[in-house]
Amino acid sequence: MKTLKFKLYQHKRNRFLKRSINAAGIIYNHCIALHKRYYRMWGKHLPSAKLQSHIAKLRKRKEFWQLVGSQAVQDICQRIEKAYQLFFKHNKKGVRPPGFKKVKKYKSFTLKQAGYKFLGSNRVKIGSRVYQFWKSREIEGTVKTLTIKRTPLGELFMVVVVLTKFDGTETDPADFALDEGSKPEVEVKTSKIAGFDFGLRTFLTCSNGAEIESPQFLKQSLKILKSASRHHSRKVKGVSFGDATRTANRERARKNLVRKYEDISNRRRDWFWKLAHELTDKFDILCFETLNLKGMQRLWGRKISDLAFGEFLQILEWVAKKKNKLVVFIDQWYPSSKTCSQCGHVLEKLDLSVREWRCPSCQSVNGRDENAAKNIQAVGASTVSLGDVRQASPAIAA
Repeated sequence: MKTLKFKLYQHKRNRFLKRSINAAGIIYNHCIALHKRYYRMWGKHLPSAKLQSHIAKLRKRKEFWQLVGSQAVQDICQRIEKAYQLFFKHNKKGVRPPGFKKVKKYKSFTLKQAGYKFLGSNRVKIGSRVYQFWKSREIEGTVKTLTIKRTPLGELFMVVVVLTKFDGTETDPADFALDEGSKPEVEVKTSKIAGFDFGLRTFLTCSNGAEIESPQFLKQSLKILKSASRHHSRKVKGVSFGDATRTANRERARKNLVRKYEDISNRRRDWFWKLAHELTDKFDILCFETLNLKGMQRLWGRKISDLAFGEFLQILEWVAKKKNKLVVFIDQWYPSSKTCSQCGHVLEKLDLSVREWRCPSCQSVNGRDENAAKNIQAVGASTVSLGDVRQASPAIAA
């Protein structure tokens, strides 16, 4: 499966797609209300088939709901069903059931077998209207689904899922998926393996001693964000028809704030892509420690959000698959920082404030992050089998 993302050209006819997204949001909220009411009355979960049948009858009487195709309505019911199944399975882990959403913040609707048709070049017919999109790449393969997404700025994107073979075309990892069964072998080019330790002071510390500092894009732009947020909060909401100017001013300030956040996100992602290509060019196998990022988020908050280590790993894994490299994750509970990389002695306790310590066994001085990176490299190398490597290499086998 392969996912491609295209931006729709700005046009006045796009308002019909935005109205369809609003209608999808209303249907979604109505389905959530039905689920809650059904549980209160009968103490049971509302089956998806019964919900779809009921919504299909309501659509015949509600003209606005007919803006959303039957395929999109089925997808909404399936989304809710999947969310409830996850809640039933992981409710003890803090997963909450699906709730109501503001219609103006509802993001998308999905069409599957029907409701759209590609007309060639950069045109697509959705419903009874033809739209143009920025065709940045060819659509090769069988189209499975088409999703229209709306951003907070009001821009529209078309996300197309196609069934095709992996061709290595670079794209966003969030918008591209490999078949689960495809696991490429490692192609040895540099004969090097490295371990990396993630930290708050240094983004990544490599086992060879190199340190990679994060630009911390959010921290750099805090003053700009605070100013834009202050301007937005000062705008008064329009509460009547005569307050249209106030409403327009507030909306203009909101979009300005959203653009600031998008600029930070785009700069961070650009840096992640460049760093991922740089690391995969230097090393064939990259080892990392599995981290509880949600727990770290609760402890250190905005700092972890700014570093966005989870997003970087997602991009790195995609680039590694493209280049036939391997990303290895070791056990979360392995004491990488407390274990001496020289002799293997494990300390009973090591405070976070201690950045350097002397091993009581071999008397070697270990820097906290570099020592952890060396241990991650050693454990990661021990978990890699020679069958994963296309060409045997003494450096990797060691």
